Amino acid sequence: MKTGKILLVDKKYIFDVDGTLTPSRQKIEHEFWAPFLIFCRNNDVYLVTGSDREKTVEQIGLDIFYTAKRVYNCSGSDVYERDKNVYRDKWELPEEMELFLQDELDYSQFPIRNGVHIERRPGNVNFSILGRGAGVNLIEREEYVKWDIRTGERKDILERLKDRFPDYAITLGGQTGIDIAPSGCDKSQILRDFNSNDEIHFFGDKIEEGGNDYPLAKAIVDNKMGVAYNVRDYKETWKLLSK
Repeated sequence: MKTGKILLVDKKYIFDVDGTLTPSRQKIEHEFWAPFLIFCRNNDVYLVTGSDREKTVEQIGLDIFYTAKRVYNCSGSDVYERDKNVYRDKWELPEEMELFLQDELDYSQFPIRNGVHIERRPGNVNFSILGRGAGVNLIEREEYVKWDIRTGERKDILERLKDRFPDYAITLGGQTGIDIAPSGCDKSQILRDFNSNDEIHFFGDKIEEGGNDYPLAKAIVDNKMGVAYNVRDYKETWKLLSK
């Protein structure tokens, strides 16, 4: 009797963090923390975020951080398995680009400035007119979000950056920032750790073109590696997982 080849498929779940598992730049909601931690314990879960390790732990806590199979910080340029750093990119922001970003900061008419405007991370940089860090409060963030919707400021800056620096991966990051990295160092780079036997389910809130989840979502779909889900918040993420 002839037997067919058995294809074993490993289901992998990849989650963006900010806006997908947590409210933007805030801690995970307690009502979601417990069921998601259980989900992580029972499934192969990977996290990918533009933020660094410190901010990620602040948002989701060490329990989820340590339970995930891997956490890809800085869009995959700084990788952790529990508390072990298994990979770190050493790219640094060129002086010409730093001067360009400073000019954009000076040109902006948005009146509130706080925190760090050019945040250097392993393998990438986040640029924010408002600024990032402990000094930025939720009201100021909401003011910038409304400003950005009204003026389209970030998209305009993004287009000018792409025109000036075409060899870089430049995307909208979160609600107030722009992520900048060498070409190929966007979130799609994490697929180096997955193979054809993996069935990937990716959840992100910025998978539209120009968003920092888009390169990974597109690569997964184009290479027939799985499915990408566009979610608005953690509630929609959990609704999809509960199905």
